[in-house]
Amino acid sequence: MNISQSEFVYLKTELTAKIIQILVEENNYTVEDAMSKVYGSRTYELLSDPDSGLFFQSPRYVLSYITSEV
Repeated sequence: MNISQSEFVYLKTELTAKIIQILVEENNYTVEDAMSKVYGSRTYELLSDPDSGLFFQSPRYVLSYITSEV
């Protein structure tokens, strides 16, 4: 992929914020619980790897993986 490190960080940050927002607004999580769910997930580890390409996906697509983790 041909994006800079700063572009990657921006995209990952925005995607993560949107996922947390969805958990809070639609799934009745507290902000703290939503952040814990996202940042503690295996999916977030993959999202943090630019080679995964996961940061190009929609928030709901990525969230579906996070919520399906055991």
